[in-house]
Amino acid sequence: MATEFESTRGSEIPTKLDSAVVKRIAIDLGFDWSGVAPAVSPPGYPRFLEWLEADRHAGMDYMKRLAAARAHPQSVLEGVRSIVVVALVYGAGDESAAADPRLGVTARYARGIDYHKVFWRRLQMLLDRIREIDPAVRGRAVCDTAPLLERDFAALAGLGWIGKNTMMISKKFGSFTLLGGLLIDLDLEPDSAHETNHCGTCTRCLDACPTSAFDGAYRLDANRCLSYWTIEHRGTIPEEFADRLEGRLFGCDICQDVCPWNRKAPKARTAELAERGEWVNVDLIELLAADDEAISRRLSGSALKRAKRSGLLRNAALILGTRRVVEAIPALVARSTDRDPVVSEAAIWAIERITSRDSEPQ
Repeated sequence: MATEFESTRGSEIPTKLDSAVVKRIAIDLGFDWSGVAPAVSPPGYPRFLEWLEADRHAGMDYMKRLAAARAHPQSVLEGVRSIVVVALVYGAGDESAAADPRLGVTARYARGIDYHKVFWRRLQMLLDRIREIDPAVRGRAVCDTAPLLERDFAALAGLGWIGKNTMMISKKFGSFTLLGGLLIDLDLEPDSAHETNHCGTCTRCLDACPTSAFDGAYRLDANRCLSYWTIEHRGTIPEEFADRLEGRLFGCDICQDVCPWNRKAPKARTAELAERGEWVNVDLIELLAADDEAISRRLSGSALKRAKRSGLLRNAALILGTRRVVEAIPALVARSTDRDPVVSEAAIWAIERITSRDSEPQ
């Protein structure tokens, strides 16, 4: 760890901590952007509660259980005074689902190694560097696994605005960015909050959603979101959504693909987030035919583990069934007796879809 510190440190260690010093260290450690937000109640918290009350969180019950904890970052770190918000770019540009019917695509953020590990490692390094200057500082690194409304604090720290698709959007980086934060019990001068919204009259993100998950600007219903169904949902996917996966094995980037702010957004420069070939266009038949050991190896160190074996095999079967890929039948037959009833049910559904009289074999 000390070697990594030395590789990012200048010839002299600062003797006094302030916002500029902390942000400079963060950039030296490889983050694409860094800002400071005050440790206050997030501005979007009331809207978040309304979202929960309207049951738009679908089956993500953990959000409701931890709702009170999101009221203030004090619940994450007692005595917190400032939040150092950081961002990493992970992709940019338009992209459509793979044309080959036996291939599935994954959301860009999950194509490299697990981004959580990248953030936690670098944020811990940031905290260690801060403690070299002031050993008394207490802190905690977070990256979407703690009850913190990160997008609100990113806006408070000046990164950008929350768009109509509920994503954080930056004029410089677009929306293909991942967020993390370092909560510290130190008073730092906060950056100016980003007060303006640059979505204008554009509704491309809302109009492009294949499942109509938005019933208006800034109004996402997870019950209709493909990212929810392919990643978070445990169990059978209703046919209404199973028929609309459009080759998406894990997650969905559609509402970001069409965003004008992503046209000229920079590509990722973080080596750890570079795409792993096996998770860009995934051979779904090969995935279904793989044994548990092979699947485990492919998921090792990947954010795709969030969907688990069950979710990925379920999704693969549904995509092949919807596309009526005849050559997938042997792998589907084998999975029709899978030990996981979710997988076996999806395989049987796919076989019936492929062999139905009105099918058009690929």
